[in-house]
Amino acid sequence: MSYNVLIVDDSAVMRRMVRRALAVCDTPLGKIIEASDGEQALQILADAWIDLVLTDINMPHMSGYTMLETMQQSDELGAIATIVVTSEKSAESIERARSVGAKGYLIKPFRADELRTMVENALESVG
Repeated sequence: MSYNVLIVDDSAVMRRMVRRALAVCDTPLGKIIEASDGEQALQILADAWIDLVLTDINMPHMSGYTMLETMQQSDELGAIATIVVTSEKSAESIERARSVGAKGYLIKPFRADELRTMVENALESVG
């Protein structure tokens, strides 16, 4: 089974870095789709089968927190594995992300092996 992934970040450079890190994961990947903010991500989630969302927190139009909160209001979207990938390091930010359904929290900059572990754990938790 391969997993479809949605990368949500307002930085095209960061989306590319996450995509490259995913390429070295042992997890079989299907489609990798990108969105530049939470609004665009929710539109994609309405139309595409996604198994894993990797999202930043601070983005224009709709933050990662708001996107995750919206996802949790839907049984279908709330079941999708989510990992926050952000530069926010505070305990409050980590707790808030978990409270809105994030299965993992990865602080930028990160190593590919850290992402691999997070992805494996997040997919196991919903699989």
